[in-house]
Amino acid sequence: MRNNASIFIIASLALTLLSFFLDRKKTLMGLEKGWKMFQNIALPFVNILILVSLVLYVVPPSLIVRYLGPDSGWAGQMIAAVVGSITLIPGFISYPIAAVLIAAGASYAIVATFMTTLMMVGVVTLPLEIRYFGAKVAILRNALNFIAAIVIGTCVGLML
Repeated sequence: MRNNASIFIIASLALTLLSFFLDRKKTLMGLEKGWKMFQNIALPFVNILILVSLVLYVVPPSLIVRYLGPDSGWAGQMIAAVVGSITLIPGFISYPIAAVLIAAGASYAIVATFMTTLMMVGVVTLPLEIRYFGAKVAILRNALNFIAAIVIGTCVGLML
């Protein structure tokens, strides 16, 4: 994994240097725009991560397993979809949570729904999305991804 990141960084630097030699003015202008975009999004994104971390600190894993356990059925899948939609968690944190849920006896359908909504639906990030993409696009994206997550979870449940 670390090797892939190194390759990506080296390729990015090489392509940036190539761009710089081909058209210095456009490259500097692009780097400046990128830096400004990063500055504009960094603070809201860090705030969102802090908020999610606080929520996860307060909610014990045993409570999550209780409501997403093997006997929860469709109600558990809907709870998984709603909770996953509200809490935005990066992959490196959500995969261990999925492993804990499966080890505790949660069904694969519930875990698939939960993981899919964690990655694709973001109620917490909705204000930020609306700011950058507009309300119609942000709400439509989240609604369609919510439906897709339930379909994916159901398909996983049918296959396993």
